[in-house]
Amino acid sequence: GITEAGEKRILGLRQGATENAQVCKELLEALRERGVATNVPTLLVLDGAKALRAAVASVWGDKALVQRCQIHKKRNVKDHLAEQHWPELSRRLAEAYGETDYERALALLKKTAAWLAGINPDAAASLREGMEETLTVVRLGVHADLRKTLDNTNVMESAFSVVEQVTGRVKRWRHGDMRWRWCVAGLLHAEQHFRRVDGYRHIPVLVKALERTRSTAEIDGMEKAT
Repeated sequence: GITEAGEKRILGLRQGATENAQVCKELLEALRERGVATNVPTLLVLDGAKALRAAVASVWGDKALVQRCQIHKKRNVKDHLAEQHWPELSRRLAEAYGETDYERALALLKKTAAWLAGINPDAAASLREGMEETLTVVRLGVHADLRKTLDNTNVMESAFSVVEQVTGRVKRWRHGDMRWRWCVAGLLHAEQHFRRVDGYRHIPVLVKALERTRSTAEIDGMEKAT
């Protein structure tokens, strides 16, 4: 989690054999029970995993504003392409993701998908999947400095790398509780060295943008009711 002051916080974890919707849902429900508000518009940055996306929809409902990681999206599309097409893909995505206008950014991505369709339909489908959610920070008008933090999951990846270093010292895993405790130790160790995220001064503006989405939704709901 990221506070309004730009400080990163480890909120929780769950152990599972693999990532699945039930494990993810239990994690998010536990956060709600511990006080994380899920009844207000919230920006959630996800890596594209379907299980996590389903869990977010279940717990936050229509209050979830999902930002799909642009780095993961680019990587997934590249996996479908020959290396010779990577520079052009990178150029096109950088242009779209660098836009400040949501409609223009979306139009550029659609144009890129059409270009990909002539090379590899699977690459085009990969880009189109969740396309709008890769532009949520653009739609919210997030400042460019803060967008660099929130348009990808790197803000959390550094903590995972520390966990890998800490757990890598274990030579023999004995039971599940041991795994859990070592992962917690790694995350807490990482948290001690967290710095405020880049662009944190612009978070209050983002908070206001999120509040406006709630006001707009409430007005729309009243209009539908009448």
